[in-house]
Amino acid sequence: MNEKHPALLLAIALLLLAFASHDAGAAARQVSGKFVLQSISSRPEAVSGGSVLVRLTVPAGATWTARVNNRDLTSLFRKVGSADSVAYLALLDRLESGVNLLEVRGSGIPTATLKIVNHPLSGPIFSGPQEQPFICQTEANGLGPASNADCFAPTVVQYYYKSTDPVRENVVDTWSKSLDIFQAKTVPGLPPGFKPYDPERSAPTDVASTVTSEGRTVPYIVRRELGVINRAVYEIRFLHQPDRPLPTPWTRQESAWNGRLVYAYRGGCGSGHTQGTLVEPSSHEAVLALGYAVATSTLNVFLHVCNDVISAETTSMVKEHFTKTYGLPVHTIGWGESGGSMQLYLTAQNHPGLLDGILPYQSFPDVITYVPSMVDGALLARFFKASRQSWTDPQKAAIAGLATWRGISRWSQDRLSYVKPRACSDLVPEALIYERSANPRGVRCDWYTGEVNILGRDPSTGRARRPLDNVGIQYGLVAFNSGRITAEQFIELNEKMGGFDTDGNWTSSRIAASADDIRSAYQHGLVLSGAGGLPATAVIDWRWYSDDLGEGHDSVHTFSTHARLSAATGSAGNHVIWIFPREKNVEETIINLMAAPDPQTSLMFRREHDLVEQMDRWLDAVSTDSKAGTLAQKVARNRPGDLTDACWTTDGERVAGPSVFGPSGECTRMYPRYADPRIAAGSPVRDDVLKCELKPVSAADYSNTLSEDQLQRLNTIFRGGVCDYSRPGVGQR
Repeated sequence: MNEKHPALLLAIALLLLAFASHDAGAAARQVSGKFVLQSISSRPEAVSGGSVLVRLTVPAGATWTARVNNRDLTSLFRKVGSADSVAYLALLDRLESGVNLLEVRGSGIPTATLKIVNHPLSGPIFSGPQEQPFICQTEANGLGPASNADCFAPTVVQYYYKSTDPVRENVVDTWSKSLDIFQAKTVPGLPPGFKPYDPERSAPTDVASTVTSEGRTVPYIVRRELGVINRAVYEIRFLHQPDRPLPTPWTRQESAWNGRLVYAYRGGCGSGHTQGTLVEPSSHEAVLALGYAVATSTLNVFLHVCNDVISAETTSMVKEHFTKTYGLPVHTIGWGESGGSMQLYLTAQNHPGLLDGILPYQSFPDVITYVPSMVDGALLARFFKASRQSWTDPQKAAIAGLATWRGISRWSQDRLSYVKPRACSDLVPEALIYERSANPRGVRCDWYTGEVNILGRDPSTGRARRPLDNVGIQYGLVAFNSGRITAEQFIELNEKMGGFDTDGNWTSSRIAASADDIRSAYQHGLVLSGAGGLPATAVIDWRWYSDDLGEGHDSVHTFSTHARLSAATGSAGNHVIWIFPREKNVEETIINLMAAPDPQTSLMFRREHDLVEQMDRWLDAVSTDSKAGTLAQKVARNRPGDLTDACWTTDGERVAGPSVFGPSGECTRMYPRYADPRIAAGSPVRDDVLKCELKPVSAADYSNTLSEDQLQRLNTIFRGGVCDYSRPGVGQR
């Protein structure tokens, strides 16, 4: 046959070749593309605890294997999608300390690799050597005794619920009757209307319901998890029925969690060396009721450790644990007041990706540009007590740039802890604390020492660099030029202001920082510049107006942030400012904010509910924007049209208006803008100059006439020159 039918054989051969070519082409199409590996629980260089959640995208039809340090872990990858490419998630555990290599290989496809750097769950990752001594407070946080110096204690899970019963008993009575039943499962500090829930008993009959942001009606039962990460006690809460499966990275179908995470930060500014305690679990019920998860930790409370890098590191590690355990949040929204707002802004700027949107209130840009105004306030208070001239309170307020002088002497003295090395927590043993003569090598608790890993050390002293400076500042310049103080008052003020030495003692000379001290602060992101990741972060900055109270949370700080963003990017399209009236007096405001009999009737509950939903709406729009552009451009262009700068009248009427610092506009009329001592000395509203460039004293800079003798005295006071705010500060970048 072969000899008799050559044409037939040729035809068959060609047909077989065509089929083979078709099959080969189909196979090539199936495996075209590449593997894409992502670490989604944290940055790959910032993994902790020996495990990492990774996402692998593969071309459809490809065969592949995954190995970590030559250990085959292919079976751990579980499919989470299907299309032209297929996605898999895997929780890879038993990572070695340090560098681990994940490799994915497939036939005909380039090998994909991911270098994973694993760190201990006790930290640190990027904050540098940890503070010593460090006082554990696990028992005060509802955990057992710490078992080691890193404050480890076993994780605890508790439940509580919203009751439909009328509130008849006070919270102390309720808990005293429950302690013998629930023991370690109790949740201390619940407000009236909430009760502990024991998952080992029959479900109570008085469990209230709540409607989540997804429109689901579910029992109002909250799961609270407590544990230790990075030496901090962390807390994670979300709605969950104990008899239902928990959400996982692969599924949350049966969960009441809406897929979103709110990360909470608290204020103050403490000296470190303590683990600190959590806020009682009665906060953030507004968003828990909507199905959001809420996470925080004791090292996200600035009152305990006033260090934004440690705060960001702890956020990264707690969020990593959350993601590996329950799944990657759709959005992570930061919430924080006062010192909490500093953490929000600096984390957004310096650690992009941890927070998608932030909701700072009673805000400040950062610590390092806030400390000078506190130091200035203390210097002013001291000067006015010793001055040989008569000063009215309005004059004092004008020099300080504030609405009122009332309170500045108190809060500025309180905040001298920023520069006093002995301002340690009461928990730090006295024998360990620095004392100039008796214990010069002891623990120093000033703010700058707490930032030594970032600032570095002064080579001449071995102490932390201190980028604090008031050389060349003409205190009261705006007040003098406007005629509110006399030339003699202006001269005496600047002649006798002085400064504080590194032990916090007053000196007759001004505070002088070196150029290296200043450069280090700017270089490492301690100053909020408005750059970095901040322009790509959605921000609603809101506050209760309190400038006239003299309690320190002045609205100028919000406008300083806005000005820095505008200067850095040419726009502040990602930054919305809302200003609300307070209640009749500050005490009523605090009660309404923090301790209403029913949290759902409080002002804070309503504000948090509305603000988080507004932020979520904004972030949803950003995440669905498929048009070309940077994330910063998408954040700015997807801000909802009705989400604009505004203020509210005491009757609740919304007044739209641009976020300007100047005197124009209805919102400015209702809520006047003031300043701080540096702005009142001629600094721009950005207020971001740590050490000013100098220029010679010139009569042309003063609106009021100075005699030759007075000019000579000013030249004597400012031998090196006065601040030239038309130029960037020394080392500013």
